[in-house]
Order: sequence, then structure tokens, then C-alpha cells
Amino acid sequence: MLHNIKRPASEESSDYYKTYIHKVPKDDFLQVLKQAVPETTALMRGFSEEQWMHRYSPGKWSIKEVMLHIIDTERIMAYRALRISRGDKTPMAGFDQDDYIPFSKADSRSPESIIEEYNAVRQASIQLFEHLDDEHLATVGTASGQPFTPRALGFAVAGHEIHHLMVLQDRYL
Repeated sequence: MLHNIKRPASEESSDYYKTYIHKVPKDDFLQVLKQAVPETTALMRGFSEEQWMHRYSPGKWSIKEVMLHIIDTERIMAYRALRISRGDKTPMAGFDQDDYIPFSKADSRSPESIIEEYNAVRQASIQLFEHLDDEHLATVGTASGQPFTPRALGFAVAGHEIHHLMVLQDRYL
């Protein structure tokens, strides 16, 4: 098991993802992912049904949609990390988050189903990253036309969640 995974170097991700990477407060993104589970789960369990459906402005996502966006993005980033860490050199296409939301049918989901999916995806991500050694974490692949390492993708997952939870606190709650 790896501990204290150092922050990725500048060339390990695109500039767009550096915003998320810099939100991770310490070097070990894996610890951040683990610590977030009980905190994010407690936050979600504390939402009323009305809050889950709240949109802070017309056309903005509901809290259900925000949470499924966090889950979808984590799944995609972990998939990219898996492929890169296994030596797959095939460039991976980007994804448009706004295209995913309508197909998620988030607002028809129960809060409990979203909480369960969050926990399942997070546990799968933790298992993946926990078993990558330094060599695998530093392997370079291509996604969205940019170089990425699994280390940078792990930091991006952690920082992406931090970003959206801050948005929830600022604009929704």
C-alpha cells in the first residue's frame, strides 16, 4: 500500500485539471479520497428531499445532478488511470459534462441510491489507486488530447469533489 503520494509535476496533466489538483490540501490524494467518504456521505444524508432537488438558479443543476456529476467524473478519471497504468497508449477522448447530465436521470433517483453509488465508486477508486506503485502512478498516457498520469488523475478526482462541495456550500446550502 502506498502512502504520501506526492503532488504531480506540471507536465502530468492539462492546465484545466490543475485547478482541481491545487484544491487538494496535502500531498496524499488517496488519504483525501478516504477521508471524504464519511464526510460526503454525512453531508448527503443531511439533505432534505427539497434540498436534493434545489437549483440555485434556473438552468443550473440540482444537488442530485451535482452529486451524480461528481460520481460520473470520478468513474471516468479512474477508468483513464486504469488504462494508463496498464500501459494502454490509446488516446482517450474527452467528455462533455453537460451532455451527461440529461441522461443521468438524476432527479428521478432516490437520494439513497445516489449515496450508495457514490460509496461504491469511491471504494473502487480507492482500491485501484491503492495498488498502483510509483512507476504506475507516473506512467504517461493521453486523454482529451493532453498528457496525464494516474497520479494527476487521482489528484483531479479528489480536487474535483472538493470543488463541487465548495460550490454546494456557497450556492446551494
